[in-house]
Amino acid sequence: MILHVYFARRFVISFGLLTLVLFSLVALVDLVDTTRSFGVRGVSFGGIIELTLLKAPQTINEILPLIMILATIALFIGLARSSELVATRAAGRSALRALAAPVFVAFAVGLLAVTTLNPIVAATTQRYNILSDGYRAGEASALSISDEGLWLRQGGEQGQTVIQAWRSNADASVLYDVTFLSYAPEGGPNRRIAAESAALEAGGWRLRGVKLWPIVPGGNAEASSEQLDELLLPTTLTLDRIRETFARPGTISIWKLPEFIEQLDQAGFSSRQHRVWFQAELARPLFLMAMVLVASAFTMRHTRFGGTGISVLAAVLLGFGLYFIRSFAQILGENGQIPIYLAAWAPPVASVLLALGLLLHAEDG
Repeated sequence: MILHVYFARRFVISFGLLTLVLFSLVALVDLVDTTRSFGVRGVSFGGIIELTLLKAPQTINEILPLIMILATIALFIGLARSSELVATRAAGRSALRALAAPVFVAFAVGLLAVTTLNPIVAATTQRYNILSDGYRAGEASALSISDEGLWLRQGGEQGQTVIQAWRSNADASVLYDVTFLSYAPEGGPNRRIAAESAALEAGGWRLRGVKLWPIVPGGNAEASSEQLDELLLPTTLTLDRIRETFARPGTISIWKLPEFIEQLDQAGFSSRQHRVWFQAELARPLFLMAMVLVASAFTMRHTRFGGTGISVLAAVLLGFGLYFIRSFAQILGENGQIPIYLAAWAPPVASVLLALGLLLHAEDG
């Protein structure tokens, strides 16, 4: 038990130091990139720092498997150079028993990443997207899904417009049972429009089955209303911007994702991408455990055998290969080419089995 605690402490220290170093490097690179992108737009240095700090957690979350591999490599190379690993093996402990503590720590880190880091990354990413869009376009647009249907906000020099629709087609290009509420630049509402459908075209919404109410202080909106067969409303929104606003599951906390998936289905959107993301996040602890097993399979050896550099390189390359396969499987799952559970769980399970095979082969040797 004492040896497990010792290995766990050494692993946590390696993981923490590597996370701190990589976070600093990521923040520095993001700072340079953000300064180049937003400095010419007149964004203050404080705003650039804010954007940098908001973006860094997302990058760290993405490279967490790499940090896990490097921490495992640092742990076992350090144990091998101090001959502690040799003494452990001489005492009768197998490789799998020596790996119990690092694997447990990896599982705990995975649970923290899913339950705690994921909501933090979702909040910071969403805030980063809002700020960066505002700096780039000088206007705001946002979309949300709720029990009342689809809510969309578009803005520009002519004021803000709030759009509410009960349902849409799968790619959000056509809204049904839709209402447009326009606000003047001063902030007050000036027009309400209800339509049977609204199709997004280049530069505007094409409404059909329209009823329009002008909103004037002290006036009778119903008496001034008019009905039209068709109406074209200008907009700066595009399909890509709408999809980017709501289609990124990484901007939604995993605790809210099941409810959001249900709301997407009710609104008529395809929720497959979010379902794959949700299952992949649940499988993350298992994948991080696989990264520890893969790295240990190449580095649990004495340094006197030589070839340490080749072993480290092989571990990192295999880890990258497994990460690529995992990402590729997620893409196939999002496109509907393979089942959702297969896309999310097959790569972590296969990675664990592959690493166990390498470890058992080395142990038998």
